[in-house]
Amino acid sequence: MYDQTDPRAALAAAPAGQTPPPTAFAPAQYARFYEAEPQEDDAGGRHWYARAQNFLVAYTEARLGAVLARQAQPDEYGVLLPDADSEVAVEVAGQRHVLAGNSLAFVPPGDSRIEVLRPGRVVRLFTTRAADLAARCSNAAAFAEPQPNIPPLRPWPAPPGGLIYRSYSLDVPPDPTRFGRIWRCTTLMVNVLDPADGPRDPRKMSPHHHDDFEQGSLVLDGAYTHHLRWPWMTDMTIWREDEHEYCRGASLTVIPPPSIHTSEAKEPGQMVDLFCPPRLDFSSKPGWVLNAADYPMPSSSP
Repeated sequence: MYDQTDPRAALAAAPAGQTPPPTAFAPAQYARFYEAEPQEDDAGGRHWYARAQNFLVAYTEARLGAVLARQAQPDEYGVLLPDADSEVAVEVAGQRHVLAGNSLAFVPPGDSRIEVLRPGRVVRLFTTRAADLAARCSNAAAFAEPQPNIPPLRPWPAPPGGLIYRSYSLDVPPDPTRFGRIWRCTTLMVNVLDPADGPRDPRKMSPHHHDDFEQGSLVLDGAYTHHLRWPWMTDMTIWREDEHEYCRGASLTVIPPPSIHTSEAKEPGQMVDLFCPPRLDFSSKPGWVLNAADYPMPSSSP
């Protein structure tokens, strides 16, 4: 359910009956980095890790000269620099790329190295196929068994020229016909939402649900309340209480399907939505995915 001014109101509805009714629900996950000690604190900075079923977030308050390296990384990953005055160098396939703050990059599989040239926050986005990082997550125990209602991860097709380093500036003007600023790769979709300039109008909320994919809501700055409600099924034993969770930056909320959810900005701030694999409905809207020309869509729903 969307307000008529919300561009998502024009999304095509999923075919009725396509997804079988759930027989179990998973709980939401709330990782409040601001009130928890980091999983790692070293010369390079402070590092927090939290995960969903298919993806994880490595959030680093990086110091000058920090090196964040990956060896034999199994698939593409994202690097988000939310601070405009930060800067890193990404080394991959024998080439060195300088990534300025307020940018997003996708890094190909294999060996890579990120060196912090100007300190700031470095947010790395991985699938949970990065098993070593998944094991470090503060909520790893919640995923000891696969959670219900989420199909196995299937990456989207690689570009015809293969997987290479690609980077994009976040400095994209708002467009009322587009929802946020969306980029995708073969494994991830990253939606850098338009910044909240103050509390959200409570008369224009957007409660909705996803049948079979989870959503990560990464609060970078400000504060949001995440409202969640699970549907009442005929099996009363799986019912869950409503949740209204206040989360400041930095924090990650993982919203499981098919919970009804909406997020309410409480003050000026910035939130990023994460999906793994990319969303087909967003990708099907012309002009919504800003790097659609770089990554082909699957021939059918993944």
